[in-house]
Amino acid sequence: MSKPHSKKTVVLLLLNAAVFISVTAYKPYQQPRKRNLKVLPQDISRDSLQQIMRGYNTALGVKCNFCHAQSEMDPNRPDFASDAKPEKETTREMIRMTNDINRRYFTPATDTTKVIQAVSCATCHRGHELPEE
Repeated sequence: MSKPHSKKTVVLLLLNAAVFISVTAYKPYQQPRKRNLKVLPQDISRDSLQQIMRGYNTALGVKCNFCHAQSEMDPNRPDFASDAKPEKETTREMIRMTNDINRRYFTPATDTTKVIQAVSCATCHRGHELPEE
């Protein structure tokens, strides 16, 4: 192979590599999801939030659409930020109540910074939408 072709080949390979890297590294701008957290911490991680929500699903035997309204953009998906369903505010009140019970009655006298999570949604709901008697 002659030298001019060899240089052209190397340059073309480098250009192709640069284009390939640029294309694969490009990530389109995604608007951050709206959050409407009024009881849970604003800085909660996505993973922690999902874990808590899955716990509510299990404790009440429900799916996300029990508390979350349908998205106007995509009716097949919930609009997590919407307050359109009254069940969402009921859930917030229940979280406040549960936190208050745990703080009042299950905080060790020796260390008031530690709250034992003795009461949870499952304590009363036991896998049902309405709490059991």
